[in-house]
Amino acid sequence: MINGKEKAALYDLHMHSTSSDGMNTSAELVRLAAERGLAGVALTDHDTVAGVSEAAAEAGKAGLDFVPGVEISTRAGGKDIHVLGYFVDPSDKRFLERLAGLRDVRDRRNDLILGKLRELGVDITLEEVKDRGGRPLAPGESVGRPHMADVLVRKGYAADLRDAFDKYLAEGAAAYVSPPRISPSEAADWIREAGGVPVLAHPGLYGDDELVRTVLSEAKPAGIEVRHPDHGPEDEERYRKLAAEYGLLTTAGSDYHGVRQGKVFHGELGGYTVGAAAVERLRNLGMQGKRQLE
Repeated sequence: MINGKEKAALYDLHMHSTSSDGMNTSAELVRLAAERGLAGVALTDHDTVAGVSEAAAEAGKAGLDFVPGVEISTRAGGKDIHVLGYFVDPSDKRFLERLAGLRDVRDRRNDLILGKLRELGVDITLEEVKDRGGRPLAPGESVGRPHMADVLVRKGYAADLRDAFDKYLAEGAAAYVSPPRISPSEAADWIREAGGVPVLAHPGLYGDDELVRTVLSEAKPAGIEVRHPDHGPEDEERYRKLAAEYGLLTTAGSDYHGVRQGKVFHGELGGYTVGAAAVERLRNLGMQGKRQLE
C-alpha cells in the first residue's frame, strides 16, 4: 500500500541489490515493490547489471513493469558524481566490458581505503568486507563502502553505519579515497551507446550547484533525479526549476539499499516515486536512441 492506494501507477527508479551494495537480492526487491503496490521499479546497481535478469524475471511473475538500469560512478570537479542509466541493454557486450573496467577501479579504491584504515590502526581485511553472510560474490557483482561500514560497526570501530561514514568513509573523512574515474559525459555516452537514457543522480549530495550546471551542460543527460531521500523540499524545488531551465525530465527514487545495522539506507523502497507518464517518456527516449544507433 502507498498513500492508501493499492497498485497505483507509481515507480521507484533507484534501488540497489546484493549485486552491488544492497542488502536484498534483486528478486526480493521486486517482491517488496509488489507488496507495496508499486506499478514498476528500476534496478540501478553500482557499475553492474548483474542483477537485472533476475529482477526482470521476478517482475514478470509479479506483474510489475521493470526498467533495466545502472548507476555509474564518475568524477568531476573534485567530487564523485553518479549517473543513472535507464533502459540500458544488459546484454550489450561493449557496455559490459566498460562496466567491468569500472569495477576494477572500484577494487583499486577499496584496496586504497583499506590501506588508509590500516594506517589509522583500523584492522579490517578485504576478505571480511567481501564476506556477506557466507555468500560469495557472483560474477559481475561489486563491493562498496557500505560493506566496509558493516565490518567497521561489527568490529567496534564505529557506532553505526552513519558513524562509519562520518569517521572514515565519506568524502573528506579520514580514510576516503577516490581514484581517477571516467567523467559524467563519458558515462552518459556509454549509457546512450547501450541504448539507455542518462539521468543525473541526487544532485543535492554534491553540494555545488555550479558543478551540477557544468555536468548538465557537458554530459547532456535527459533528466535530473529531483526527489531523493537526501533532498529536502527546498532542494526539490531548486532542481525542478533547474530541470525546467535545461528542458530535462524529473525523476525520483528511494536509493533503497535495504536495512543495515537496524536502519534503512537511504530511503524506504517506494517512498520516492514517479508516475507512469514519466517512465513512458524515458522509455520513448530510449527507443529513439536505439533507432539512431541502428
